[in-house]
Amino acid sequence: MSGSVAVPVLPEVVSEPSSASFPELDPGYLVVCWDDPINLMDFVTHVFQVVFNWSKAKAEKHMLEVHHHGKSVLVRESLERAEHYVHQLQGYGLHATLEHHA
Repeated sequence: MSGSVAVPVLPEVVSEPSSASFPELDPGYLVVCWDDPINLMDFVTHVFQVVFNWSKAKAEKHMLEVHHHGKSVLVRESLERAEHYVHQLQGYGLHATLEHHA
């Protein structure tokens, strides 16, 4: 028997490309919900739960932010997804907009 020892083969180290080289992966649109005098707080909470599939606690947090501060930034997404969310919120009668965020 020879005294050879198996040398472990380590995986090749590959560096990840920086996110700056993939700008499409960095969503730049904010979905904002604004306060209005029409919709009840429970209804706004329910809409956030339905549209974003949020827990009641998270939906209430954003609803209270809208109520007390006049607006809440709900999500940051790609243009297409942000537009989709804004249209859904508006379909429920909420005042929602999207803002470009560089």
